[in-house]
Amino acid sequence: MRIVVAPDSYKGSLSAVAVAAAMEQGILSVFPGAEVYKVPIADGGEGTVDALVTATNGRIINQEVLDPLGNRLEAFWGLLGDNQTAVIEMAAASGLTLIPRNKRNPRVTTTYGTGQLIKAALDYGIRKFIIGIGGSATNDGGAGMVQALGAKFLDASGKELPYGGAALANLASIDLGGLDSRLTAASILVACDVDNPLCGPQGASAVYGPQKGATPEIVAELDAALRHYATIAQTVTNKTVAELPGAGAAGGLGAGLLFFTNAQLRPGVDIVLETTNFASIVNKADLVITGEGNTDFQTAFGKAPVGVAKIAKQFSVPTVCLSGGLGKNHEQVLEHGIDGLMSIVPHPMSLEDCINSAAALLEAATARVCRLVSVGMKLTQS
Repeated sequence: MRIVVAPDSYKGSLSAVAVAAAMEQGILSVFPGAEVYKVPIADGGEGTVDALVTATNGRIINQEVLDPLGNRLEAFWGLLGDNQTAVIEMAAASGLTLIPRNKRNPRVTTTYGTGQLIKAALDYGIRKFIIGIGGSATNDGGAGMVQALGAKFLDASGKELPYGGAALANLASIDLGGLDSRLTAASILVACDVDNPLCGPQGASAVYGPQKGATPEIVAELDAALRHYATIAQTVTNKTVAELPGAGAAGGLGAGLLFFTNAQLRPGVDIVLETTNFASIVNKADLVITGEGNTDFQTAFGKAPVGVAKIAKQFSVPTVCLSGGLGKNHEQVLEHGIDGLMSIVPHPMSLEDCINSAAALLEAATARVCRLVSVGMKLTQS
């Protein structure tokens, strides 16, 4: 029996690599002779580097950068097994989890550290990039990233703007004379799992600003600042990107990448599945087991488990999803390729206990799925 385990991370608990390892143990406890293929998956947020580096036998490279508040941080980027592709997750340098809840302020947070990671990979000789832009703490339209790569954002007096989305309200001009020329030869795929425009009621500030610490008044301020920034950036680059799907991702980092690089935005899970050659792994499988920390109606919009199931369906391979929790309208995923759905929690437990016991719960839940598969095999034979 060939079983592919292709889970996303259980955010706040286990990486996708750790989830896959726990699932493997559960499978082997029931089917000790099974061939288990582990393919950790991500959709552009936290865990993207880990998943792709593991799948391609690449390596992690540490890099000191500035965090979202301008403090020094030991971050990282990944070099894939081809030694030609860098994978970067902006969450490693500019992510929301890097800031204590009481210090979150999207008026001042910056993507400068993400730009430093890109520059480090360019210095290494890399010209092919995969950049995941989930989990941001920022709302600066990617301005900080571009500053780290040599551009200058100037006010009316010719002084450089400070970091943060609020400062963009005073933007008068953008000087691209010092922008790293190596970017023109770089191929950049941006892993993005949202389709928000840059501004407006569905834009970066309105939809994601509150979770980053923005009050309604701050949301209005940041939205106006991004709109002003987009007008000037459009004039400088001759690109119209503010209304494009994904421009509002990561506090407008999507727009920044589109304005100032040759980036293309694509669904994150699609990029990951292609990079790992998932179709060639799953085409001879008997079963796929995927999973994520919480499954609800949003999963049906193209998150990792549905992306996995979509490819498995092409080869008529059944897919089971094991989740830490089942949220609102989770049944909708059954209409998008998932054949079976189960929470790993067997009885009422506190969230803290679930997080602390996640690996054991996953192993046990995977074993339960395999026992049910075994029953089905016996019924088929009878």
